[in-house]
Amino acid sequence: FFFFESLFHLFPFQNIQPIFNMSDGFDLKICCMGAGYVGGPTMAVIAANCPKIRVCVVDLSQKQIDAWNSSDLPIYEPGLPEVVEGCRGKNLFFSTDIDAEIEKADIIFISVNTPTKTKGIGAGRAANIKNCELCARKIAEVSNSDKIIVEKSTVPVRTAEAVRRVLMCNDKGLKFQVLSNPEFLAEGTAVPDLMKPDRVLIGGVQNEDGLKAIATLVSVYANWVPTDQILTTNLWSSELSKLVANAFLAQRVSSINSISALCEATGANVSEITRAVGMDARIGKRFLNSSIGFGGSCFQKDILNLVYLCETYGLHECAEYWNQVISMNDYQKKRFSEKMVSSMFNTVTGKKIAILGFAFKKDTGDVRETPSMFVVRDLVLEQAKIHVYDPQVKREDMWVEMNYTCNMSESTHPGVEAAVTTSPDAYSACDGAHALAVLTEWDEFKDLDYARIYKSMAKPAFVFDGRNVLDHDALRKLGFEVHAIGKPDPNKFSDL
Repeated sequence: FFFFESLFHLFPFQNIQPIFNMSDGFDLKICCMGAGYVGGPTMAVIAANCPKIRVCVVDLSQKQIDAWNSSDLPIYEPGLPEVVEGCRGKNLFFSTDIDAEIEKADIIFISVNTPTKTKGIGAGRAANIKNCELCARKIAEVSNSDKIIVEKSTVPVRTAEAVRRVLMCNDKGLKFQVLSNPEFLAEGTAVPDLMKPDRVLIGGVQNEDGLKAIATLVSVYANWVPTDQILTTNLWSSELSKLVANAFLAQRVSSINSISALCEATGANVSEITRAVGMDARIGKRFLNSSIGFGGSCFQKDILNLVYLCETYGLHECAEYWNQVISMNDYQKKRFSEKMVSSMFNTVTGKKIAILGFAFKKDTGDVRETPSMFVVRDLVLEQAKIHVYDPQVKREDMWVEMNYTCNMSESTHPGVEAAVTTSPDAYSACDGAHALAVLTEWDEFKDLDYARIYKSMAKPAFVFDGRNVLDHDALRKLGFEVHAIGKPDPNKFSDL
């Protein structure tokens, strides 16, 4: 991240000794509070690369811990089962005995959820750091020795100060050093992202004790990450860097999606635009694929948090700028739904529509803020009959997110669960459908037998490609009417 280069520097660690507490055959003991999408994979990779470090992930949920201790892990990530199985029971453990693990740990990672507030001051934008505070209070209550506390959760800048103040209130005279070590992994590629990270960022207080704590965490990552890729900053730069990194990535998605709408209106092809623009070395090719919009647990939450921070410090123009990234993402999802309805003779009432993909991206089962959910919601409200197929998403998870984010459940919308069927495969989802919509870029959707699917569908058969992963010319030759993000409609333009 070249735009922060001036902020990053490596401290002269050769004169600073890391903090070690060797016991039980282990050089160091790590406890991670939170067994979710970040804590589980991160600790598994640390354990795999550091056989002399004992790592334990703790959580209040017995169900979650039981899953981590089984062959059916609670999250889907390619390569993760092999990493976990390789060190579980050796130097990687999962437990609900939170007090005992905190007490014996030298380093404690806080990796808990920081959702957007739904009520009170800053509702809809500010991050709720309640869980981070609760972790700090539990650490202060249970600890009997000095410890290093590491923020792994994505938090608002200056959260470390709140954590530090809580820890300082312990009545045992203990000293705690608070570090910021934000995660930059992407779901679906979490294991390679952790094994070969672009960078590891560690922020801490710039005094002797703070530098010793930083050196200790650097020594952990240095087991497999080159030291020139381990960046150190002050606490506040580290906390803010994660928010800015996600904001910049989301900004690119919204930027190209805004152009996709212009392409559809003018006859330009967004894929050709992307190729031409991406060859500029100053811009690059990454994150320039137009789609129905970004999703996941981070982008929207972190941008809203950034907006709120800007507003809090009176930077209203900055807040408006970043809020527009969210507005464009909402527009893209709504535009896709409306195009489906308008293309199908302005009504989808009673029509079967196949939704291929519900996860927010391929190679994950995560449905948080998934764009697919908003398209499904819009179509259900238009009284369509929805059939969803996703190779990794469970129906229970789908409805939990629909209820939490869209307030759509059987109690709020009677009959809604009957209107949405979860299909066992893509072919049964498409059988008899008036349209199919590809909303997640799963590789298997590229290789389906679309001639078979076309024969099984009602005519005219519509395809709406929300990820631009299909061969549109081949589909049109089969007889499909194809609509894709940012691609010109040959029925509308005669001069393509």
